Amino acid sequence: MYTLYGSPSTAGTAIHWLLLELGVPFDLKLLDFDKGEHKTPDYLALNPDGVVPTLIVDGAPITQMAGIATLLAERHPEAGFAPALGSIARAEYLSWTLWLANSFQPHFRAWFYPHEPAGESAQEAAKAAARVKIEAGLARLDAHLAGRDYMVGDRFSTVDLLTTILCRWSRNMPKPATEWPNLKRYLDRMRQRPALREVHAREGLTDWIDG
Repeated sequence: MYTLYGSPSTAGTAIHWLLLELGVPFDLKLLDFDKGEHKTPDYLALNPDGVVPTLIVDGAPITQMAGIATLLAERHPEAGFAPALGSIARAEYLSWTLWLANSFQPHFRAWFYPHEPAGESAQEAAKAAARVKIEAGLARLDAHLAGRDYMVGDRFSTVDLLTTILCRWSRNMPKPATEWPNLKRYLDRMRQRPALREVHAREGLTDWIDG
């Protein structure tokens, strides 16, 4: 049994989706950010960064969206959501996972919370810089997906899950991911996955999932 701490339309949604894909039992605790439930002493004891997701695995808290997704794929190999250890496909899988987590996702943080990297007086400049980096990342993903159905190999993996959720975050930006043709084709297919549609329903999310 797992326990997931998340909040609707956040990185926690990715892990909620993955748990549904895996079909494993879990408890879901959705935190109310408006009430500051992610900053309480009890939650900070689990996740000192005060963010989501946090997944309790065998009694221990695990944090970071990409790390949790990779761990779950390894703990449930029967699902086939990660290539075999040591394989060439595994190298590509890890490379994309780390690029998404380290080189792409942080720009969304700068877009949504521009005061963090730049201070209150330079928020617009920070958002403009983040937009450039996000659109460059989306263009890279679009180029990679030309003629491909999945990010790695010929089947769904946690890299597709991470890619889809990060692209979802662009939905209200000036140029969302669906403006790129290969990404749109890819995301239209991903949005038909029953577990992704179910997680939207469970978290009360009505935008984006139907295009």
